[in-house]
Amino acid sequence: MKAYVVERDALVQNIQALRRFAGSVPIWGVLKGNGYGIGLVPFSRILHENGIDHYAVTEIKEAEVLRENYPDASILMMRSTADPAEINALMDLGVYLTVGSYETAVAINGVAAERAAIAQVHIAVDTGMGRYGFLPEDSDKIISVYEYMKNIKVAGIFTHFHSSFSNEKATKHQFERFTAVVEKLKTAGYDTGMAHCCNSHAFVRHPEMHLDGVRIGSAFLGRLAFKDKLGLQRIGYAECTLEEIRWIPKGQTIGYAAGFKATRQMRTAVIGLGWYNGFAASRENDIFRIRDSIGGILHHLKNLLFPRRILVEVNGHKCRTLGHVGMVHAVVDVTDIDCAVGDKVTVAINPLAVKGLRVQYR
Repeated sequence: MKAYVVERDALVQNIQALRRFAGSVPIWGVLKGNGYGIGLVPFSRILHENGIDHYAVTEIKEAEVLRENYPDASILMMRSTADPAEINALMDLGVYLTVGSYETAVAINGVAAERAAIAQVHIAVDTGMGRYGFLPEDSDKIISVYEYMKNIKVAGIFTHFHSSFSNEKATKHQFERFTAVVEKLKTAGYDTGMAHCCNSHAFVRHPEMHLDGVRIGSAFLGRLAFKDKLGLQRIGYAECTLEEIRWIPKGQTIGYAAGFKATRQMRTAVIGLGWYNGFAASRENDIFRIRDSIGGILHHLKNLLFPRRILVEVNGHKCRTLGHVGMVHAVVDVTDIDCAVGDKVTVAINPLAVKGLRVQYR
């Protein structure tokens, strides 16, 4: 028996806490990556049951599923696309498209004109994320969307913070650049629609930045990079059973590269979870700034001097893993606890890393 368990009641409590903090400001539930790994359909259903009917996605399939289930919901495609096939599909679904460049605006306007329709869009402003969006200094290009794209209706404008989890100064700078663009457009007489910039971390840290709407994903799961003030609970854990138990002698090695060697006789157990399932799996460091490289070196040095203990829970007891965590198995030390084959094991795994496990709501 293996599954990834989502605690329904705790998830509902998180949603309600976030709604209270948002007050009257609409929340866009961000459901990219299969609903942050906990299932697009069941997650969205709980959001909808608790009063959230604005959703943000990155894939057409996600928009299709949401529109099928929630005919009247507001859905935003967060990525900018100039592909006519995608534009047509999104317009068929009644989704807000993102305009991140003049070229994209031209493509959307052209498709809408062919359909004799008006495309509802949100303007993306790139204040530092470097993905989609008009640069703040190119606001004249945004104005050209209003002036010349007669088959486009601007319903919103947004940006995305790159370091709201760690860098308050950078976040405030991005906010100032974004609001300057919004004010310039309003002063020129243009309706920007719903202005939104907060992701989960900024939403909790900077209520003054909530504006007309906020986008929340990881906060629903209580998975923030800092201790929040809302009492959010961390959602999700993997569950399996003890598959084999045995005693090993002193000197026995465990795992690939003989990563562990017993210094005494020990009782060990095999569990059926490994790095393929997201257990003890970490993303590669793909940032190559000097300070990040130095940070990586110091992190590995710390692990060398003070080896990290990877723990699981067996019958309410914390047990350490022994040796390297394998692809689909791991070995744990159960010398000092009462347990038997078939007993339940719970393992902390980030839902975004989960693979090969059935998601189960309880």
